[in-house]
Amino acid sequence: MSDANVERASKLDTATLSDALDKLGIAGQCLDIKPLDHRFRMAGRAFTLQYAPAGKPAGTVGDYIDDAPDGAVIALDNGGRANATVWGDILTFVAHKRGLAGTVIDGACRDTHLALDLNYPIYSRSYSMRTGKDRVQLEATQTPITIGEARVAPGDILRGDSDGVVAIPREHEEAVLATAEAIEKAENEIRAAVAKGERLTDVRRRLQYHLLQRKED
Repeated sequence: MSDANVERASKLDTATLSDALDKLGIAGQCLDIKPLDHRFRMAGRAFTLQYAPAGKPAGTVGDYIDDAPDGAVIALDNGGRANATVWGDILTFVAHKRGLAGTVIDGACRDTHLALDLNYPIYSRSYSMRTGKDRVQLEATQTPITIGEARVAPGDILRGDSDGVVAIPREHEEAVLATAEAIEKAENEIRAAVAKGERLTDVRRRLQYHLLQRKED
């Protein structure tokens, strides 16, 4: 089933969406979360998972992948850990086979070669070979989490490109998307005017470029 707002988000780059979030006073930038490959592009609704240090006996890292809706982005909050991965080649294989939109990890992934070979978008803080089994465990599924200092709730739109990932809260997505589309329109008008010979300074002043991302009162 198509999702009109996910489709709209997919046509906007993260820089433009970040400016829209700033204008609306929403901290949706997933800081320090980077793509394995700068060619990756991703847009979908978040399916969220929360991790914590393993207990004794240790819990599992979770068998959740078959429950994620079609087109979802798997969002894993592993507390930024670099020493315990929560995503590897089997999950990449299944997610790609199921047509999921991508994976975002506040922490580390591993088996990066398969994601690159399959062109399956993974965005993470780092990567490592070290397993998370018996080091961390899945605490909760479909609960609000933190990805790169941004709050991500189940169903929020996650958009990723070469610059990173932004989270668009469901309750504000119409305002964020409309604002981003207006910013993109103004920037396209600036490019067109400069291409016709106008001075950039004059065009920016006329279109109030410096106010495009300024927070609204």
